[in-house]
Amino acid sequence: MSSTYEKIATTTLGSAAASYTFSSIPATYTDLVLVVNNFYATTSSPYLSLNFNSDTTSNYSSTHLEGNGTTASSNRFTADTKMYFGYNIYSTTVSIGMAIIQIMNYTNTTTYKTALGRISIGSGAGAGTSTTVGLWKKTPEAINSVAVQNNAGNLPSGTVLTLYGIKSE
Repeated sequence: MSSTYEKIATTTLGSAAASYTFSSIPATYTDLVLVVNNFYATTSSPYLSLNFNSDTTSNYSSTHLEGNGTTASSNRFTADTKMYFGYNIYSTTVSIGMAIIQIMNYTNTTTYKTALGRISIGSGAGAGTSTTVGLWKKTPEAINSVAVQNNAGNLPSGTVLTLYGIKSE
């Protein structure tokens, strides 16, 4: 069985925004892949968060492993209002970040939704990286929208957000 990435939607923000939402996601794929490039990070613990289907109740959990070449850490959040990615990555300077988040089995209506994410911030001595596994444990439903936020501030102008569907053949 082979699979193929198909671009569902992409946008480059022309101005800073508190969040960006992919809505009306078609149910024709097996999984989703979200790629976020050029979001800025600061030394104030930059991370991205997701909400599915406008759900902002305490239905999310996430587990994180982070490192910056000198220090490693881990965090776990349960019963939260967002699914966090890259929590506690510290960059020593204002840096540019990139993230790849895979959302598995997003159309299934009998299971909770799992997401795996990788975020890298900065370069050289000021760089950090994180791997996250997240769970959306609302009554099982298909995901039809994904809201993305940068919790260190707005998503800046120039942030590129792309959502792909994985089509199984």
